[in-house]
Amino acid sequence: MITNQVLLLLMLSILWPTVALPFTPGNIGNLFGMTESDGRILQRSKRGWMWNQFFLLEEYAGNDHQYVGKLHSNMDKGDGNVKYVLTGDGAGTLFLIDEKSGDIHATKRLDREEKAMYTLHAKVLDRNTNTELEPDTEFNIKIHDINDNAPKFAREIYFASVPEMSEVGTSVATVTASDADDQTYGNSAKLVYSILQGQPYFSVDSENGTIKTALPGMDREVKENYQVVIQAKDMAGQMGGLSGTTTVSITLSDVNDSPPRFANHSFRVTAVEATEIGGAIGHIKADDPDIGRNAEMEYSIVGGHDTFKIITDQTTQEGVIIIKKALDYENKRDYEFKVEVKNTYLDARFIHGLQFKDYATVRVTVEDVDEPPVFSRNPYVIEVHEDTAAGSFVGVVSARDPDADSKPVKYSIDRHTDLDRLFNIDAVNGTITTLKALDREMSKWHNISVVATEINNPRQTTRVPVFIKVLDVNDNAPEFAMSYDTFVCENVKAGQLIQTISAVDTDEPQVGHKFVFSINPSNPNFTIVDREGTLAPDQLIGSSLRNVPVCDDANDVPADNTANIVTRRGGFSRREMSMYFLPVVISDNDFPIQSSTSTLIVRVCACDSRGNMQSCNPEVLPFSDGLTTGALVAILLCVIILLMIVVLFAALRRQRKKEPLIISKEDVRDNVVSYNDEGGGEEDTQAFDIGTLRNPEVMDANKLRRDIIPEMLFPFRRTSPIKDNTDVRDFITGRLQENDSDPTAPPYDSLATYAYEGSGSLAESLSSLESAATEGDQDYDYLSNWGPQFKKLAEMYIGKGADRET
Repeated sequence: MITNQVLLLLMLSILWPTVALPFTPGNIGNLFGMTESDGRILQRSKRGWMWNQFFLLEEYAGNDHQYVGKLHSNMDKGDGNVKYVLTGDGAGTLFLIDEKSGDIHATKRLDREEKAMYTLHAKVLDRNTNTELEPDTEFNIKIHDINDNAPKFAREIYFASVPEMSEVGTSVATVTASDADDQTYGNSAKLVYSILQGQPYFSVDSENGTIKTALPGMDREVKENYQVVIQAKDMAGQMGGLSGTTTVSITLSDVNDSPPRFANHSFRVTAVEATEIGGAIGHIKADDPDIGRNAEMEYSIVGGHDTFKIITDQTTQEGVIIIKKALDYENKRDYEFKVEVKNTYLDARFIHGLQFKDYATVRVTVEDVDEPPVFSRNPYVIEVHEDTAAGSFVGVVSARDPDADSKPVKYSIDRHTDLDRLFNIDAVNGTITTLKALDREMSKWHNISVVATEINNPRQTTRVPVFIKVLDVNDNAPEFAMSYDTFVCENVKAGQLIQTISAVDTDEPQVGHKFVFSINPSNPNFTIVDREGTLAPDQLIGSSLRNVPVCDDANDVPADNTANIVTRRGGFSRREMSMYFLPVVISDNDFPIQSSTSTLIVRVCACDSRGNMQSCNPEVLPFSDGLTTGALVAILLCVIILLMIVVLFAALRRQRKKEPLIISKEDVRDNVVSYNDEGGGEEDTQAFDIGTLRNPEVMDANKLRRDIIPEMLFPFRRTSPIKDNTDVRDFITGRLQENDSDPTAPPYDSLATYAYEGSGSLAESLSSLESAATEGDQDYDYLSNWGPQFKKLAEMYIGKGADRET
């Protein structure tokens, strides 16, 4: 077997056959010094004992400490006194040196792709004294590349596209691979590209990996996607080289090489005559195998059409037929026109020899439908006078069925538009009449809706607006335009203006309002002057010009349906009359003439010399009967005495004592003291329900008296009666004990007690009923011994007995 050292020597002899290796036995025994890859001539190191560079192939492994080279010094006599020491990159780990012989070994495989060169330092020491025999020398171990890396592409799959119908040699995409081996040494990194899959459609440039089209006329509509496998092989493609592959997905992009074509060149469409204008009645479509904008089409009617038009749906690329004018089955039932379709985008490379448009014939058939009635006018405007009586004629509306059979129509008014029910319509002939009298002053216009309905098909209805204008009639009298605050000064002179009045009329005459104002001509205080004439200057001098238009000339007062109130005399007095009521008659000039009377209130006021009002209150006049101060004092004293009598009477009534409970000792009645808690005895079943005593659960144990205020914050809680009492005596005894110990019980003289009474009781009956026969023989002294509870009763009966004895 040829050793590694021999192989290296052979490589050196092959690479540098003409180089003289000037080593002598006195230098390095095993020389690895040689030129770098640039071919420089080997030179002697500055140190006299070694060369400065070694070479090692990267494939050598270090499992067996593969031999690299040998260091030898002239100072080494072979007696073992020389020691070799190695330092630097990888010394002690990657590279080891024999201290005695100077042999260098690699401990593991070296990869040039990780590190291409290692820099080391060698020393020669005296083994005994550990002193340097020669200075240290730097040298390099350079790793020679071998082809141990296959080419790699950046991606496993590439995507590319090329237009369909491209010429041969059109570039599609470029894919390149990389090789980690040394690009400058040998052919380890020299790549050659080839196509493994995708022929004969595509080819690849062997040097740069550019993919090109190889087949003319590739049609997307036939085949759109292609899978191309590209291989990159090193060692210039020679046998033994390493390779890598990648896949390129190539898509043929669309070009407009196919014109649109109708599959059927004749279309039939049915349209309902009731279709609204702008409504679609049908769709037609041409086929274009292209996609995207190359498949966009435009439809049009050849020569145009007055009833139909066609538009293009940009989403579906269909032609939509639209109605431009309303269809009428009774007038025309069939239509025919020609439609053209063409691409909106053309490719100049393919328009030669091809016509990128097509034609089709469209026939439209109109179907009859039951149409609603049609009014002769829309809307109707009718005029009527406001004095028209109820039931009078207003106007006529007319509607017809447009269908061929012309079905009869009936009329009605939508009452939502005539809430006051002012109008009526004849259902047969459409005549509108009034149901009530109309008033223009309430409403000048009435807007109603008239509905026409087919008698045979009530679902077919049509409504039309009818505007009824109420014409004015002079039925309202004029009246004051406002409420006037008029006054006259006490020192006024005759013929002086005190007020200008005007009037309004709710009517609306055609010519315009003209009012006439008048008052009683015999009125001695005031007169009225219509402003249609003129006022004399002396009528305006010193007058109150409130509400009077200002004019440049006193004689030029405009006529504007107003009138002036002027005094007839002077010297008014508030003592005689503080207020005057002046009736004014106002008439219009329309037919028939309407008039009304409005009252003007004129107050008499005190004014200064300029006519400005100061006070309008009547003066307080002295008593004309001559009441003296003494009389007034007497009247005031009488009033005071009366008030005192009233106060005294009220005090006496408040101190009046209440009547005694018993007015007379003889008048002793059973209802003086009322025992609400006892009845007529055990035998008196009408006055008391004995069932209550036998069923104590139904009784309210916590009832309080309503005639006294409890003395405690919380009422005394009675114990619940013992259930299943069989003896009423036990129940009464328990209740008596509860009442004796109850702090909220009523006073003793009105305490409710329970005891047996009647014929079977020892105490017999406590009631005075049926005791009249034995009343004289009865002795009531024993009542004083019964305790405080019977004190009041003892006083009543013992006192009564004493009176009788007396």
